[in-house]
Amino acid sequence: MNEDKKAVWGWLMYDWANSAFATTVMAGFFPVFFKQYWSYGTNVNTSTAQLGIGNSLASVLVALMAPVLGAIADRGSVRKKFLIFFAYSGVLMTAGLFMVQKGDWVWAVFLYVMGVIGFSGANIFYDSLLPSIADKENIDYISGLGYSLGYLGGGLLFLLNVLTALMPEKFGFSDAETAVRYAFLSVALWWGLFTIFTIIWIPEEPRSAPPLRGVGLIVDGFRQLAGTFKKIRHMKTVALFLSAYWFYIDGVDTIIRMAVDYGMSLGFNSNDLIFALLITQFVGFPSAIVFGKLGQRWSVRKSIYMAIGIYLFVTLWGSMMTNKQEFYILAIIIGLVQGGIQALSRSYYSRLIPKERAAEFYGFYNMLGKFAAILGPVLMGSVGLTVRRVLMPTSPTPEQVIHVGQLASRCGIASIAILFIVGAFLFSLVDEEKGKAEAYRLSDI
Repeated sequence: MNEDKKAVWGWLMYDWANSAFATTVMAGFFPVFFKQYWSYGTNVNTSTAQLGIGNSLASVLVALMAPVLGAIADRGSVRKKFLIFFAYSGVLMTAGLFMVQKGDWVWAVFLYVMGVIGFSGANIFYDSLLPSIADKENIDYISGLGYSLGYLGGGLLFLLNVLTALMPEKFGFSDAETAVRYAFLSVALWWGLFTIFTIIWIPEEPRSAPPLRGVGLIVDGFRQLAGTFKKIRHMKTVALFLSAYWFYIDGVDTIIRMAVDYGMSLGFNSNDLIFALLITQFVGFPSAIVFGKLGQRWSVRKSIYMAIGIYLFVTLWGSMMTNKQEFYILAIIIGLVQGGIQALSRSYYSRLIPKERAAEFYGFYNMLGKFAAILGPVLMGSVGLTVRRVLMPTSPTPEQVIHVGQLASRCGIASIAILFIVGAFLFSLVDEEKGKAEAYRLSDI
């Protein structure tokens, strides 16, 4: 192993740091708190659509910024600085959720969207640092280890926050609502403090070109972005992989963000759903490492195929489940593959792009990932609302309202299967060796 171990650990620690936002906020407490507190009194399908729109809005904004930010970072050699800026922007927005009052869903969505922008924007530069700190023999393992530590770190803080919400008096809180609000503050502190290791241990890569500053840096970033579009036209393998990734990672992100909301729409208890998320976190910790090893010793492509197939199975089963025990089983299955498909997609992409233009190309990678995350939540919410409008009687009984609402939610989650099917088909068309050759030719230009 030829890597600088301190730089590797600095990179890994950021996954440990920012995963607290992904678990406690995005997947865990925000959907529950949004339905029960910030969107109090709204019907389940409407609140699902509101949450879906919020997720999609954040994704649009990040997607529009991503390629330009990547191009600027490569030209100016400021990847670490951009990571720090976006990370601490996300920290501040997350802390702000503590102050949002009951029923004020607009402010909750605003701060959530800004927090997701900080989280996702920082990940553009975090991902782009991977090829510079890991050699090609270990890149799959290190990528998987990053996700693994993220599951562990995010899971530990999530566990503490769940305990405080279930037993608020034992932790000095007056009620569960207060405990959840302080949970958002704990995420901000965790994320901010552990990012310091990344700041200290990862050196910024020197660039051969002289650095630009201010407006010159931004103008040059846009110029490089235009050049990247031209390069992509000559890198058909990269374009094909990004198209496949665009579809299947959307399904993954949608399930991460909307699973708890979906379970609540079916009438499951929120505490049961939060417990299922904890299961996913702690199953995901060793599983992400195993997937990294699979990428090294078996096949990255076969491992990604396997993960897509499992997600398709989970989506279809989830649309038919009827009790919380099934939700627990699905949580375990998702934990087995969630980190793996993310880690191996990230490292597989690094094989297809020029290393010296990593931030530029990871900007596109993250852009398409975020544009994909626009489709999933909107698809799920709009399908659910459409089914509700079509099937709901003019003067429904309470039983009919519940039945139609749950059916609408089931149709919404089932629609996500389309994304995995299309993604798998496009991925089957990707030729890795051809992609390496295209990247090599581009490096000489």
